Amino acid sequence: MRARIEEEVLFLHKEDVPLYKKSGSLVRNNYFWALRAIAVRSPFDRDWEFDADVWIALQRMLLSFTESGYLGLRETQLEFPQHTPIPDALCSVSTWD
Repeated sequence: MRARIEEEVLFLHKEDVPLYKKSGSLVRNNYFWALRAIAVRSPFDRDWEFDADVWIALQRMLLSFTESGYLGLRETQLEFPQHTPIPDALCSVSTWD
């Protein structure tokens, strides 16, 4: 998922966050609700926002969904622009584009 950080807020690109589908995969729908539960803002038409206070929880959740094997790495890994410093709390679930 494409990500960026501005003023201690992590933004996930709106096109990369999971979609909720009424008749969709149980794992993907749970992933959607778990991410949405810890997001500060999760508007339909804008990037989702996560305060630094929840980055540890986000990291643990992303690791858990990655290890389950039901979702692809591109769905559970944060992808930052080149040369962006990645906070320690998010290093294990992040890469650069």
